[in-house]
Amino acid sequence: MADKNLPVIGSEEWCAFPSLKVPAIRARIDSGAKTSSMHASNIKPFKKDGEQWVRFEIHPIPDMRKIVLPVEYPVLDTRKIKNTSGVSEERYVIRTEIQIGEDIYEIDLTLANRDAMGFRMLLGREAMNGRFLVDPSESYLIQDYNKTKLKSLYKSIKPRSSGLRIGLLASNPELYSNKRLMEAAEERGHTIHFVKVEHCYMKMDSNAPEIKSRGKVDLNDLDAIIPRIKPSMTHYGCALIRQFDTSGAYCLNDDRAIRHSRDKLYAAQIFTAKGISTPVTCFGKSPLDTKGLIEMVNGAPLIIKLLESTQGKGVVLAETNKAAESVINAFKSLNANILVQEFIKEAGGKDIRCFVVDGKVVASIQREAQKGEFRSNVHQGGTASVVRITAEERRLAVKAAKVFNLPVAGVDILRSNRGPMVLEVNSSPGLEGIEGATGVDIAGRIIQAIEKKLKYTPQPVVTAEEL
Repeated sequence: MADKNLPVIGSEEWCAFPSLKVPAIRARIDSGAKTSSMHASNIKPFKKDGEQWVRFEIHPIPDMRKIVLPVEYPVLDTRKIKNTSGVSEERYVIRTEIQIGEDIYEIDLTLANRDAMGFRMLLGREAMNGRFLVDPSESYLIQDYNKTKLKSLYKSIKPRSSGLRIGLLASNPELYSNKRLMEAAEERGHTIHFVKVEHCYMKMDSNAPEIKSRGKVDLNDLDAIIPRIKPSMTHYGCALIRQFDTSGAYCLNDDRAIRHSRDKLYAAQIFTAKGISTPVTCFGKSPLDTKGLIEMVNGAPLIIKLLESTQGKGVVLAETNKAAESVINAFKSLNANILVQEFIKEAGGKDIRCFVVDGKVVASIQREAQKGEFRSNVHQGGTASVVRITAEERRLAVKAAKVFNLPVAGVDILRSNRGPMVLEVNSSPGLEGIEGATGVDIAGRIIQAIEKKLKYTPQPVVTAEEL
């Protein structure tokens, strides 16, 4: 028979862990679960005075992402626990004090990644037996905290000094560019997680917006996001970037900049409005205007581009007016949106890729098309070599990146008889060709740009000999 003198708690309560320096964490009270569990990340075991200890980080408040509590604690045991999916996993167990209201007592606590759960803490029946009664229809019967109170409780917590937590938002972890960014971040003492666009999902909530993943990474506590969104994922990827921005993460290249730079029609209009020299570009909808479009670019040879084309795909060179009419009308019959652009013959199948980071050109290469090809993209078999750019080309590249508000951009420039012209601005430029040709650590420059934006001072590296 239940003891009616026991205090009653609701199905949700705030509790504290004095020994872990956690003044408040919201817990789900679940009598159906045997053990209690707390959300922990970066869990690493180590030996101390011959005993087994564990080092981990606590992120107690989901929507207060800067609060990170580093903990070192002796291990009581390891246990196999079934997670919510029914899969057994081995967890470290610690024994520590919990405080609910005025009551303090010891409980066994497993450490687990609860990022996919609504609560960072779960209190099971072993911790409640003989101490509390539960009223599942009520919440916060002992106490409740608003955001102002939580900020007050955690105001003494110092920012972590172990580096930034960065997310690389992309689709393929095996790409050279993605690998290099991961390496560069780790070399500078940061924690970087590969966040697969397709595996993310989000919750829009003014009180507690969230982004979750099928993986085990805490996506709501990242300092910065490096977006490298493939074209087919632009819409969803940009939605994720906006959500990360809502959570307080700094997004290198925001969603607006990415969308605008990838819209070739919008880009051409912006170049015109900002006085940036570019090949004459025309756009029309009706097949009845095809000849007019061809005349606007002074006839063939001319370039026909799908608005959604990337890496030289969906780009056609029409060498005669008749061929141009056939290709344009064929695209229009498929309801494809295209641009018609003058062909800069004197460029000779070459262009210049200027890599802009934080308002500066950090490296430049000349890309040359293979024989019989007019597209110089490395993805189309083009070759890359170091090139010395002029002051005018440098200014043009920086200006082109700036008009789209892109801290990181690949700006493609053609050398014409009328001076340098911007061909395209790429918001996710590849690193392989340009790093290989120039030897410049561009990935490192990108990480440094994030540090500068977040006013982060790199911490001294501790070697194994110093430990």
